[in-house]
Amino acid sequence: MNILIDFDGTCVTHEFPYVGQEIGATQVLRDLVKNGHQLILFTMRAEDCYLNEALDWFKEREIPLYGVNVNPEQSKFTTSPKAYGDLLIDDIALGTQKLNCRFHRPCVDWKWVAEMLLQQKLLTQEQYDVYDFSLQEIL
Repeated sequence: MNILIDFDGTCVTHEFPYVGQEIGATQVLRDLVKNGHQLILFTMRAEDCYLNEALDWFKEREIPLYGVNVNPEQSKFTTSPKAYGDLLIDDIALGTQKLNCRFHRPCVDWKWVAEMLLQQKLLTQEQYDVYDFSLQEIL
C-alpha cells in the first residue's frame, strides 16, 4: 500500500520553518515500511532547505521514503501533479484525532493512528503492543 504522509503537525509538532518535536510517528512509520508499505512524503515544504530538513528527519530515523510529493509509478497512468496514494495520514485530514500540544498547533495523535492501522491490519498486534506513546503526555 502507498501511504501519503504529511510532515509538520503529523510526524513532528508544528514549528515550521524548524523541525518540530517527536510525537510518536517514528515507531509506527518504521513498522509500516517493515510490513511492506511504501511511504510518500506529502508536504508543503517545497523550498530546498526546508524540504531537505524533513528528508533528513526520515534519514536520521532510518525510515525509507518511496517518493516525495509524487508517487514514482503514477506517471504510467496520469499526468496529474497530485500524488497518488491508497491512504493519507495528515493532521488536516477529516476525522484525524489530534493532541493539543503545548505552545503549538494541534498535531496527530499517533496512538489513535496506530489503533486505526491495527484495525486495518496494516500493523500487527505484536507491533502495537510495544509502542511507547508516553511522549504524548509531555506535549
